[in-house]
Amino acid sequence: MSSLRKCIYAALLAFTTISMLPTPAAAQEAAHGRFTLTHEVFWQNTKVPPGEYVFSYDPISVVPTLKVGRLNGKPVGFIFVVPATEASKATEASRLVLEATPGGSYVSAMQLPEFGMTLRFRAPSIAAEKQMAKAEVTASATGQ
Repeated sequence: MSSLRKCIYAALLAFTTISMLPTPAAAQEAAHGRFTLTHEVFWQNTKVPPGEYVFSYDPISVVPTLKVGRLNGKPVGFIFVVPATEASKATEASRLVLEATPGGSYVSAMQLPEFGMTLRFRAPSIAAEKQMAKAEVTASATGQ
């Protein structure tokens, strides 16, 4: 009986030790902060109006998402899937990287050097942009 107890104790000790080891995902801390948009931008396929915003990003979640909420004016909230992240250099500035196209500005990245990461977002392709423009023209032509 005592050998069974020793075996169970050893297994429990091994499990506890392994579960306390840090994993690479757990090494990253959640990112949060504020930013201001001076004009309307597209973020993935969503129009985000100008204003002051807060954001939070949890790198440990099953589906990595960025949560954004407006601080001033009419309350608005957004959740964006983050398709890719990469390490950020401490010398970079915290900023939203906008990509200018004929259809408007798109958010392509959020640099967060204080958290050691850059979040990458997909900007709509030119073909998707033309389809959106065509759909808008069709809708206005039919009086909708």
